[in-house]
Amino acid sequence: MTSINDAHRHLGRLPAFPFYGGPAISPDVTARTTIDELIADLDKEGVERALVLPNYGVPDPDVAFGFNNLVLEAAQSDDRIRCGLWVSPKGSDSDRNDAALALAVEEGVVALKTSFLLGGHPTDDDSLEQLDKIFATAAELDLTVHVHTSPGAASDIDQVGTLVERYGDRSRVHLVHLGGGMSGHMKFIGGRFFDWIEQGLKVYTDTSWAIGFAPIWLAQEIERRGIGHDRVLFASDLPWGDFAGEYHRLRAAAGDGELGRAVFDENFSALYG
Repeated sequence: MTSINDAHRHLGRLPAFPFYGGPAISPDVTARTTIDELIADLDKEGVERALVLPNYGVPDPDVAFGFNNLVLEAAQSDDRIRCGLWVSPKGSDSDRNDAALALAVEEGVVALKTSFLLGGHPTDDDSLEQLDKIFATAAELDLTVHVHTSPGAASDIDQVGTLVERYGDRSRVHLVHLGGGMSGHMKFIGGRFFDWIEQGLKVYTDTSWAIGFAPIWLAQEIERRGIGHDRVLFASDLPWGDFAGEYHRLRAAAGDGELGRAVFDENFSALYG
């Protein structure tokens, strides 16, 4: 059986928050708050290597930034774990970004994680100043930049894709969630992913949150086009995904052959050591 490496999961529990105007809730019910809990999960799931990122999602910048030390400690406590540090595209987080980027030289750091869910926009001047700083650090230290994708607004592939075109010749850009939802899958798998690869841009993706048809279609397009097998990774996105569902969906699409070995094992090793 192919080794299982998880290229995207989170550590830390968020405070309760009234999402979308409702009552204060805590939906990240499988979130882990300690390194011991994380390691126990890896043992139970049979995961040999994992990239761990700060949990985020509430509009308090100190929460996600506050988990950077936790994921760094996790990466330095167990050889199976590597970490990515949270950074923000918002100009108001400039000082917090500087503190986070100062940690990027530490052992175990292999990625930077950012998202526009909490503000900022890929093409706004306010965000471009921070993004230039983030991607310059990634290029200098040979780090991969993880970027959230989801349908609509600033996280739509139409917007986030501009980061691949602006920075992807110098830095690896890992667009999580396979372009984000139905529209994102259509645009991403239907052309942009493969176009970017053919243009020599360093773009990667994972299939967390993917709608059921998308990983199968992606595998078929990789076979038909003869490229892309080295740019797709397995990711659970815990606690926002579920390990069994994400694993079996991609396993069914990729199989146990060359593509399966690539997405569950070899591509993780190539990007994250």
